[in-house]
Amino acid sequence: MSLKAGIVGLPNVGKSTLFNAITKQQALAANYPFATIEPNIGVVTVPDKRLNFLNDLYQPKSLVPTAYEFIDIAGLVKGASQGEGLGNKFLSHVREVDAIVEVVRCFENRDITHVEGLVDPIRDIGIINTELILSDLEIVENRIAKMGKKAQMTKDKQELLEIGVLNKCKENLLQEVPLRLVDFDEDELVVLKGFQFITAKPIIYVANVSEDEVATGNNEYVERVQQYASKEGAGVVVMCAKIEAELAGLTDEDRELFMEDLGINNSGLDKLIFETYDLLGLATFFTAGTDECRAWTFKKGMKAPECAGIIHTDFQRGFIRAEVMSYEDLVQYGTELKVKEAGKTRLEGKEYLMQDGDIVYFRFNV
Repeated sequence: MSLKAGIVGLPNVGKSTLFNAITKQQALAANYPFATIEPNIGVVTVPDKRLNFLNDLYQPKSLVPTAYEFIDIAGLVKGASQGEGLGNKFLSHVREVDAIVEVVRCFENRDITHVEGLVDPIRDIGIINTELILSDLEIVENRIAKMGKKAQMTKDKQELLEIGVLNKCKENLLQEVPLRLVDFDEDELVVLKGFQFITAKPIIYVANVSEDEVATGNNEYVERVQQYASKEGAGVVVMCAKIEAELAGLTDEDRELFMEDLGINNSGLDKLIFETYDLLGLATFFTAGTDECRAWTFKKGMKAPECAGIIHTDFQRGFIRAEVMSYEDLVQYGTELKVKEAGKTRLEGKEYLMQDGDIVYFRFNV
């Protein structure tokens, strides 16, 4: 599955530094607005110790972790919805992602200029939210205007549904309510999906702190971001992007020693990757053998044939059944044979809901 998370924020909040750490690429990180013009795209592998276990057990020729894209998008400024800064070019990039990672500056540093002057994370969040809301509102109003009187006269159920959804969006956006906080039923969500509204996308906040505060992971700015995020049910990951970039360039052994010296147990990047993965409602199933051990991303609630289709469309089209064992059972019994002998291998049909950690062999015929 091709999944994308967009890193956004005001200029000079640490977006590109964070992106460098995530992807171990060297995107330009400079102390002036719009150092990032075109979006930098990097593939992020999801750390998973289960795949390491499968690798040790099967010793396959190929090992493939699950992954998705992080996109570093140029810094937004006040007035972007009206064309300021990179304006609609920035906003078009945001529409293409599945989730938003909003980096918020939560540190003081006189050597790094702030585009708005003083550091104020809630003001910064407000600027970005306002611009995204205005951008979505423009699309809603343009569509309503295009439908015109026809929308008032129509008896077509689909058109009536669309105009109802658009009016509902307009009402909330005018009250500065992001669409992700609005309740929509299943039919309305189908209509909503076609517009790729930015404010309908799930969001997670990254509170970027200084090196001195990375161990405690807290300061007045962070607390304000956490309070803000809790009101909309959003997550907050606290990290120092600069330190994460340094950690990303180290060997595993040196990385562990550096983290120990810093007094932290877990990398902020790992937390962000898992939080974003969870934010999108994703899980992982595995295929395993001597040729290849591979992790596959799927959305929670998908049935076995749909997951088979992630591997190949023929697998879904000709799906017969899925032979499934859990990762936990394989760890407990040690080999596939012993899992089968213990009666823990299952044959599942078309209605089986795939579970995180399933190790599966799909049977199909086309």
